[in-house]
Amino acid sequence: MAVAGGGAAAGGGEKGHTIGRRILEQIEVSDESDEEFAYEELPEDPELLDDDDETLDDINRLLAETKPAQEAESGAGDGSFAKVQQRPQVVDDFIRNFLIKHSMQRSLEVFQTEWYELQQNGRLRDGAMTSVPDCFMENRGLLEEVTMLRQEVEKARAVAATAKDSWDKFRKERDFHRMHHRRVVQEKNKLIVDLKRLKKHYEQYEPTLTELRHKYEVAMKEKMLMRLERDRFVSKAETLQKQLNQEAADQDDEKASRGPEGEATKREKKAAWPPEDRSNPYANANFDPISVSEMKKVQTFKGHLGPISRIAFHPKIPVVATASDDHTWKMWSMPDGQLVLSGEGHTDWVSGIAFHPRGSVVATTSGDAKVKIWDVSKEKCKHTMTDHSSAVWACAFHDLGDFLVTSSMDQTTKAFDMNTMKCRQTFRGHVDSVNYVTFQPFSNIVLTASGDKTISMWDLRTGLCIQTFYGHANACNQAAFNMQGDTIASCDSDGIVKLWDVRMVSEYLQIDTGQHPANAAAFDRSGQVLAIASGDASVKTFNIEERAFVANLEGHEDSVQDVAFEPTSSKYLVSTSSDASLILWQ
Repeated sequence: MAVAGGGAAAGGGEKGHTIGRRILEQIEVSDESDEEFAYEELPEDPELLDDDDETLDDINRLLAETKPAQEAESGAGDGSFAKVQQRPQVVDDFIRNFLIKHSMQRSLEVFQTEWYELQQNGRLRDGAMTSVPDCFMENRGLLEEVTMLRQEVEKARAVAATAKDSWDKFRKERDFHRMHHRRVVQEKNKLIVDLKRLKKHYEQYEPTLTELRHKYEVAMKEKMLMRLERDRFVSKAETLQKQLNQEAADQDDEKASRGPEGEATKREKKAAWPPEDRSNPYANANFDPISVSEMKKVQTFKGHLGPISRIAFHPKIPVVATASDDHTWKMWSMPDGQLVLSGEGHTDWVSGIAFHPRGSVVATTSGDAKVKIWDVSKEKCKHTMTDHSSAVWACAFHDLGDFLVTSSMDQTTKAFDMNTMKCRQTFRGHVDSVNYVTFQPFSNIVLTASGDKTISMWDLRTGLCIQTFYGHANACNQAAFNMQGDTIASCDSDGIVKLWDVRMVSEYLQIDTGQHPANAAAFDRSGQVLAIASGDASVKTFNIEERAFVANLEGHEDSVQDVAFEPTSSKYLVSTSSDASLILWQ
């Protein structure tokens, strides 16, 4: 094998880049030789090793020394630089690679045998036999290049065909959109012309339309005024008709009450309507507010089997009455909590209870749509009224004791005569269940709270609505007067309690008790402290004068349904809950 300059032979497929070749030394290498080639080591340049001390002048000098012309001149003299050139591929390696590439193993064995024999005999010493001719290498390179270019041309043709198809598709879409755009522009121009024409046509009728609009507004105003007048006259006519019917009924009763000889029979007469000129004895009274911040739970009483929905204090003695969902009502002595009396007779939950001003009679309301009057001394029911068509929620006695008002789910409130036990007045106007009813202290004004988010004041004598208060966003559960009768506290299912000034007919304070419903509210004697029964199982107290939260009385296990201050001195507070218990706070 011929080796030049101590370097290894180049691989197959590479082209030589030198025209002339010069053999530096020709040596014989046998297969049994284990000697290795000795490579000449280049000397190190000391100036390139010291990078830390290098300066700009040294860099410029090094760049100048490494120019190609100077490198050729200086390198030949001192041998510091070596010239690298690519040697051509040897013939035997080329032939070997060719035979291996085409899997010609037998030809390869024959070639190697014959080649080594010729080489050992010294017949291959000629340099022309050791390398592949340049023309052949060039032809082979050009063939590979032509093959590669043809492949690229085929790929380019495929890409061009795809691009042509895409171009044709885009051109068709462009033509379609262009035609569509022209059609849209034509339609737009046509619509603009039509709009201008219609605008001109409308301008001709605009004065007539304005005049007709004005006449229509005037006619609607007149119609509304006539409707209001009609409603007022209808209401007045209904009131007069009721009075006439009442007078006729009174005359019939007088005739029926007389016997054959003209003697009057023993029959109860209807109670007279309360007078209008009465005054509230507590209107200008001043009481000290109760100190609820120091109140604590004194005792818990459990005597019912179901939730306790309402509580009422006896007007003269320290006794409270409770109404429960277990179909019973009970009376308890305070503050020891001893059971005094229990009443059974309703067939559904008992929702409301009230004492007669003289304390000898108790009225109860129930989900069975009945109102029962109980004689406490005889411990029995003396009368049952069935005038309501749905569940009855609450009841209240007039301060003179002649009338009882009840509120029902049938959207009405009724006033019953306690002498005849008949309905004397029906208050209609709410559009949802009437959840609570009470009297303004020492007056003929009835206050109702309804599920239609309003509270209303009614005249007991005429049955007409005097005033309606709007402002709640959910159903009103209860409403109560203070003892002076000039403030109303109403609570709703959103936990909002509103305070209303009766004389100004306006809201002056709103209390947010939280996310749970506010079920009931009660004033103390001074009218400055307000206790609220909340759905979060607590009683919340507020000072109205200071507009501040005072205390949160916690002790119940379920929603607090009602709360009441002791009426004569407000020394203690009683609350009832859905956990079937009542708690005394003092």
